[in-house]
Amino acid sequence: MTPESALALITAHADPEKAAGMAAYHKVARPYLGVPVPVLDDLARDWRRALDIPARAALACALWDTNIHEARVAAAKLLTQARQRPDDTPSWDAIQAWVPQFDGWALADHACAAGAKRLVADPSRLDVVETWTTSDHIWTRRAALVITLPWTKQRDAKPEDLAIRERVLGWAAGYVPDRDWFIQKAIAWWLRDLSRRDPDRVRAFLDIHGAGMKPFARREAARLLPRAATEES
Repeated sequence: MTPESALALITAHADPEKAAGMAAYHKVARPYLGVPVPVLDDLARDWRRALDIPARAALACALWDTNIHEARVAAAKLLTQARQRPDDTPSWDAIQAWVPQFDGWALADHACAAGAKRLVADPSRLDVVETWTTSDHIWTRRAALVITLPWTKQRDAKPEDLAIRERVLGWAAGYVPDRDWFIQKAIAWWLRDLSRRDPDRVRAFLDIHGAGMKPFARREAARLLPRAATEES
């Protein structure tokens, strides 16, 4: 599978009318083809079956470098799966290289979904993610919370997972003074998802830091908590 043939398969599903709507919605200047995400899912699944890990990473990087919206989504999808053996370093390296290029939530979230799998496979990579929290680039800072969302979801978190939760909550606390809407939304997203598993920890976070969050973010973070915890003072 060459990058040219992969892009041809994507382009075969192009819808110019839908592409125009996507360009208006995302408000990021790049080419749009109007290809639905489920189609990209199917294509990426076929490519994963046909390619080994280094070839997947190489194709993903080539598709990402086209700067076409759907090609970048497909690149992230190509690297999104539960496990990669024997070594998923090529995929992790590709995702790291993309992070400074994020310029909107949509592509960032697809890429972070792929990156989250790589973090769960090797949590020592959180040391790299922690460096993102002090970046001057808003989308890199936001990615540190989005890519760690798996740690909000464990039903029976092990001690090492609870330690990671606390580590990321520390990052979130450090973000509270940042007034950017997307940063505040990311804090709220992390807390809201965690509230399904550990509502008491979310209440404790909001007791300490909630007053410093934007009202919309505080409300969203508490949305799934019992009503007494959602009332604002």
